[in-house]
Amino acid sequence: MPASPTRWSLGAKLAAVGLPFMVLGLLVTALTLWVSWQLDGGAAAVNEAGRMRMQAYRLAWVSTLANDPAQRPRLVEEFEHSLQVLAKGDPERPLMTPWDDDVRSRYQAVRTAWDGMRALHATPAPLDSAGLNQATAALVATIDGLVQAIEVHLARYTSILHLLQVVMMVLGTVAASLFVVIGYHVVLEPVLLLKQAVSQVRTGDFEARVEPGASDELGELAVGFNDMARQLQASYTDLEKRVREKTAELQEKRERLQSLYGVSLLVARSGSLDELAQGFVRLVGEAARADGAVLRWFDATRGQFVLLASMGLPPAIASDEHCIPSGDCHCGQSETPQGARVIVLHELPPVRRQACASAGWASLVAIPMHAKDRLIGELDLFFHAEHTLTEAEQALLETMTSHLVAGMENLRLQAAEREAAVAEERGFLARELHDSIAQSLAFLNIQAQLMRKAMADGDRARMNQALAEIELGLRESHGDVRELLVHFRTRTDAQDMEHALLATLRKFEHQSGLASTFTVHDEGLPLAPDLQVQALHIVQEALSNVRKHAAAGHVWVDVWKHPAWRIEVRDDGRGFAADALPPDTENHVGLRIMRERAERLGARLDVSSQAGHGTTVRLELDPAAAEARPAQLATG
Repeated sequence: MPASPTRWSLGAKLAAVGLPFMVLGLLVTALTLWVSWQLDGGAAAVNEAGRMRMQAYRLAWVSTLANDPAQRPRLVEEFEHSLQVLAKGDPERPLMTPWDDDVRSRYQAVRTAWDGMRALHATPAPLDSAGLNQATAALVATIDGLVQAIEVHLARYTSILHLLQVVMMVLGTVAASLFVVIGYHVVLEPVLLLKQAVSQVRTGDFEARVEPGASDELGELAVGFNDMARQLQASYTDLEKRVREKTAELQEKRERLQSLYGVSLLVARSGSLDELAQGFVRLVGEAARADGAVLRWFDATRGQFVLLASMGLPPAIASDEHCIPSGDCHCGQSETPQGARVIVLHELPPVRRQACASAGWASLVAIPMHAKDRLIGELDLFFHAEHTLTEAEQALLETMTSHLVAGMENLRLQAAEREAAVAEERGFLARELHDSIAQSLAFLNIQAQLMRKAMADGDRARMNQALAEIELGLRESHGDVRELLVHFRTRTDAQDMEHALLATLRKFEHQSGLASTFTVHDEGLPLAPDLQVQALHIVQEALSNVRKHAAAGHVWVDVWKHPAWRIEVRDDGRGFAADALPPDTENHVGLRIMRERAERLGARLDVSSQAGHGTTVRLELDPAAAEARPAQLATG
């Protein structure tokens, strides 16, 4: 396996180019600094040598002209110190003598000349002015030679410094030029190519590619760009297909939602089972794109499936399969699990009914309908070609079927409510007839018997009185019938409860001939009109029982308004045992109706009696119920 080529990163390339120049630059800079340091030290040595010339002239002046000979030792010491500084250097200034052979010989000459002059200054006698001047001139001449030697040496250092500066300038120029060239080819050119390719992609040209070139970071970036461009090209090439697929998916979901909304709207608006069934078959057939659809209701008692509605079914098949026994066909199976099932007709064994095959159906989809785990019917969809169900289609059909089941259950509950309302209305009419017409007819029956007895006795006065009572009873019965037909309520006019009870009691006295007492014990809020009607019916029924069964001599009606309404009807009749009501059927009906009315009022009804001590009927109204009672109780 051949070895892979060495991979140079962009940083390594730039480092490989710049590192030699950096090393050379550092070396040249170090040399420049060293030469500058030597020049500084040499310049200080020249200054110090010049100072020695001044010191030599001053020492000669002090030795010949000055009157203070004590200064000579100090000046001699200063000259000696300068020689030592030139020989050893002074890092604090800095000062160092640039030694070479010429400088050393010159320095040694200065040293020799000074040794001779120092011997002259060591004599205590006054010095010869001519000889001292000659020695001083010789010493200064050797010092000048030393200075010239140092300056020549420094001149060479200056030339070297200039050469190093030129080298630094050349190195900088070469390095900058090389970096520009290499930077352009290694960095700028690949970046420009990448920028051009990006511009092409931005304009929609996804075929743009970049030559990777070197295997550095920019090469990797070019490879990544090429991969991105290929992916974008593939994505845009396949985008139209994806858009079509997504549009079809959204359209399918919209149709499903529209189908569910249509079924929900149908369930909400349908007023009959036939309307619901026909509309559902049409909607589900369109949603499933079926060639035919049948909705059947299952009669569990007879084990039969009854046709409710159909679409696309031949009339002959619809007539023949209006009612089919369970298990008599591929569809209409009572023993099936929940969930839709696909039936391919040619793959199943033949059954008694072969209408599906004769009609040209190749497959059907059967969806059983269950309500609380109870089979109530089946939906069958027919297809001329073999059909398969996707999960989404199966979920849609089962959801639509569940909506249909809910609608059928709602229709059943509505029918049950209507039946209950009719039964309640019939009970209401029976109570009203019992409280009004039945009592009046009972009174007329008594008057007819009295009239027959008066006719047998030939008592015209009693006959006329009975006839007048019969006419009065007929007028009242006629008024009651008219009021039942028009208002379905007992007359209370615009009076309050007290006046209505008093009028009822006066009518009772006139019909029965019994004495009565009406007492209101305190004051309170009046009863609502609907409560007045129900309470008045209960009082009328209690007085009717007194008239028919009590054989009483006196009746008391007491009313308490505070803290809650309470009405008592008492008599001094024969009474009865509390645990054994009279077996009279009419009395049983009267007590039951009174209790039903009290229950509707939210009131409590107590009937207490004792044989030989009369009977008491007590009606107690709940204050909260009396205040909040709805007005529709007036129709109950």
